[in-house]
Amino acid sequence: MRGAWLWPAFFGLTAVDGALIALLAPYEEAPRGVVGGVLLAGFANLATIAVLAPLGGHLLRRRRPDLPRVVANDYAGTALVLAITATLLAAGLAHRPAVVAERGDEAAVLAAVRGFVASQAVEWRPGLERVEAVRLAADVYRACVPGADPRRSLCLIVDTDQHPAGVTRDNSMEPN
Repeated sequence: MRGAWLWPAFFGLTAVDGALIALLAPYEEAPRGVVGGVLLAGFANLATIAVLAPLGGHLLRRRRPDLPRVVANDYAGTALVLAITATLLAAGLAHRPAVVAERGDEAAVLAAVRGFVASQAVEWRPGLERVEAVRLAADVYRACVPGADPRRSLCLIVDTDQHPAGVTRDNSMEPN
């Protein structure tokens, strides 16, 4: 029992990995909630244990033939789950500046849309709580303010590359 760390490591590190995915997103489309992060991490850890741990155990047994297969697989699986956690941490830290910039751009888009509606399109003010923004290109977003008719929205092209963000009205009123 001294070496049986695979399943305690799996459960503990899956929770840690889920928090890392939610708090330090390692890629752009990562789940923002802890529950989604835990589900993604659980799947990744379980797939790693099922596919790679036996291969790692086999390689370990070539170096140490005295180890039983179960123990070698346990060691290899624990090391792989730890490696996933370390990889998520490194990727999250490396991707952090991009996430912060993206969230800053989202805030700039919302501020620009609110300013435009307050000054030039007051009739759209009730829809400001439900603005939908889609990234078209780096620093360019299409933000739509829904109206009373669900098929018509006030849509704006927002360029966050300038300060304050540039706003251009989109002729299309089709929502994102």
